[in-house]
Amino acid sequence: AACDLEAGRWGVATQSKFLGVGSVVPWAEPQAGAVATQAYANPRYGPDGLALLREGVSAQEAVERLTSADEGSEHRQLGIVDAKGGSATFTGSECYDWAGGRTGPGYAAQGNILVSGATVDAIAESFEATAGKPLEERLMDALDAGQSKGGDTRGMQSAGLLVVRPIPPGSDSTVERIVDVRVDDHE
Repeated sequence: AACDLEAGRWGVATQSKFLGVGSVVPWAEPQAGAVATQAYANPRYGPDGLALLREGVSAQEAVERLTSADEGSEHRQLGIVDAKGGSATFTGSECYDWAGGRTGPGYAAQGNILVSGATVDAIAESFEATAGKPLEERLMDALDAGQSKGGDTRGMQSAGLLVVRPIPPGSDSTVERIVDVRVDDHE
């Protein structure tokens, strides 16, 4: 989950051996933030997290509220980036190894059932190193970097990329989603 505050964009990129990962993990809303719900994903984390962000709650507080209200949170992962670029990640103690996350200005990177922590480190380092590029490219580069360090131990099957932006004032556009691409099942 990430943002580019200068461009006014928020987005999520995801890849997994899980079927249709792009239909569950990514959530984003312009000027509110981005949410990635994964592992034994709780799909309510997406709309509920965005509602909290819309109210001005920080990414860290949103993570705390969502996970504390969820009896199954120890099986889940969650990454959130808020409207100001604040970020937070959560990995439940019952997630399958390797599982963990890393945050930085404008991004939250996490993964589970990974070859090692080097995958998440590569995602974060790639995102940090590609500042200045469009957000969608930075997110794709980050996924590629993670895969180069082993990625999901089970392999690859599906992916998703969602990037949103506010509708420009005076524009006749009604589209906030500027990138919404999914590969639900590919050998």
